[in-house]
Amino acid sequence: MALNTFLQHFINALGLGSLYGLIAIGYTMVYGILRLINFAHGDIFMLGAYFVFFATIQYKLPWALGVFIAIVGAILCGLLVDLIAYKPLRNAPRISALISAIGVSFFIENASMVAFTAKPQAVVQPKQLVEAFSVGGVRLVPLNIIVPAISFVLVGALLWMIYRTKQGLAMRSISHDIETTRLMGVSVNRIIALTFAIGSGLAAVAGIMWALRYPKVEPLMGFTPGFKAFIAAVFGGIGSIPGAMLGGLSLGFIEIMSVAFFPKLSGYKDAFAFVLLVIILLVKPTGLMGEKLEEKI
Repeated sequence: MALNTFLQHFINALGLGSLYGLIAIGYTMVYGILRLINFAHGDIFMLGAYFVFFATIQYKLPWALGVFIAIVGAILCGLLVDLIAYKPLRNAPRISALISAIGVSFFIENASMVAFTAKPQAVVQPKQLVEAFSVGGVRLVPLNIIVPAISFVLVGALLWMIYRTKQGLAMRSISHDIETTRLMGVSVNRIIALTFAIGSGLAAVAGIMWALRYPKVEPLMGFTPGFKAFIAAVFGGIGSIPGAMLGGLSLGFIEIMSVAFFPKLSGYKDAFAFVLLVIILLVKPTGLMGEKLEEKI
């Protein structure tokens, strides 16, 4: 494989992997605090893409305003999901919260089909983001550079917040011992709501960039990326934010490079994610950067 071709695939893999990583962070943050897999997270990703579609395509708002509306809308939806589906089950067995998460996911998907119809809608890409240019024989699209750049900046900002602010300290404390943290005067429900808000905002950003990269939106568009992001979170170490991004990047590179080197396997590219999940669960169940956690009965 020529160097230029390899660099082309490398850039594509970096963009795809960073999107998986952004979505995976939402899974890993909620799990780190509540020990709950938020299966509705992929649907928040989908809503973020739809919100920016309606704001910019249907209502002709400027892209900057449309992105802001989409992120705020997704955050409100994430907070609503926590308030209705998870908060009443804080002290219930985990299986109850898990069933609730699956139910919320199905509800959002079917409600979206009713509200938005099941027909895929085309997203108009801003010309300045998709006009290709060449550097040293490598064809570059601005969007493929902007996507990982935004992803890394957001992850860096999140890590700063987690390790340099009182809210981040409260999140880390809750992840270790929620009851002791509550006794110390921390508003646990408020911190959990903040966690859902941050995760939903990141999912919305990922959904917007996904809709620009693959220019269409549909009610079930969050299922496959959401599930792959969950696999990325498990691969990197569920509960670890750097691990989630590392897992997302790894999955993006495995998916893109496997098809690039073995074109005949392109029809099986989605299967690579599931094979990776099985392998990591067998070899290292805690993931690359995960820590072994004691289960509370």
